[in-house]
Amino acid sequence: MLVLAARAFPQRVEAATVDHRLRPESADEAAMVARVCRELGVPHAILPVTLPKGGNMQSRARHERYLALGGWARERGLPVVATAHHIEDQAETLLMRLNRGSGLKGLAAMRTRRAMPMAADIMLIRPLLGWHRGELAALCAAAGLEPACDPSNEDPKYDRARFRAAMAKAEWLDAEGLARSARHLRDAFDALEAMVDEELRDSVTFLPGDEAAIYAPSSRETGVRGLRFRVIERLIGELGRAQTGPRGAEIERLLTTLESGGTATLAGLRCAAKQGHGGPEWLFTPEPPRKTG
Repeated sequence: MLVLAARAFPQRVEAATVDHRLRPESADEAAMVARVCRELGVPHAILPVTLPKGGNMQSRARHERYLALGGWARERGLPVVATAHHIEDQAETLLMRLNRGSGLKGLAAMRTRRAMPMAADIMLIRPLLGWHRGELAALCAAAGLEPACDPSNEDPKYDRARFRAAMAKAEWLDAEGLARSARHLRDAFDALEAMVDEELRDSVTFLPGDEAAIYAPSSRETGVRGLRFRVIERLIGELGRAQTGPRGAEIERLLTTLESGGTATLAGLRCAAKQGHGGPEWLFTPEPPRKTG
């Protein structure tokens, strides 16, 4: 992508390498990219990050990576950041999330453009989502470049590495077909989001202070359960106190509890079902402090 961007937009692009400092080789690899950028006449910055302890390492690395890139772009006055995700990335992500039982949101394809995570004022674009990994490797070879190889990409302790290896062995798997299915799922998710926006507008009342809300589901028909699931997910994202959103299975359990008239807590919220004048209502309020002693 660096070569393509430099040739397509001469004197108009800058580059950054995020050094997660997880491997001894990472500093030399970042320096190698800096040398290539000098040869191409592209300004370059190395952004070292330190990962917080605990949790999923790749998830933490992604969070810190986007945080660093967003800060760098803002400082440099760059409104857009491009990443080199490609067709195989789309296919691997779909298979991984199918295996985890993800819902429609998780199965939907990466967008070609969106607000950057942790830096909503910066636009994130993915111009290579229509390219295969092999095509990009051939382009690098033609430019006389040898991409750095991160051994974690082949480490079987990571889900993506296992799925990448499995796809390489299964010749019958069509990465382009999987990516196309992911795009169809993205279209379906966008249609659902339009319905969710309408449901939030018509069926949710935010209470004074905007720290609590009442959701009166518009229907209890089985066919709209996915709609209620997504409304709850959005409400928890807005009202919840957890740093990361709950997993789909947790929201599924909460939805089942509310549909049965029960009460549960999730992401710092107390979620309780009650009977209102027009039907069931679900109340989302801050979870009371836990008693100690």
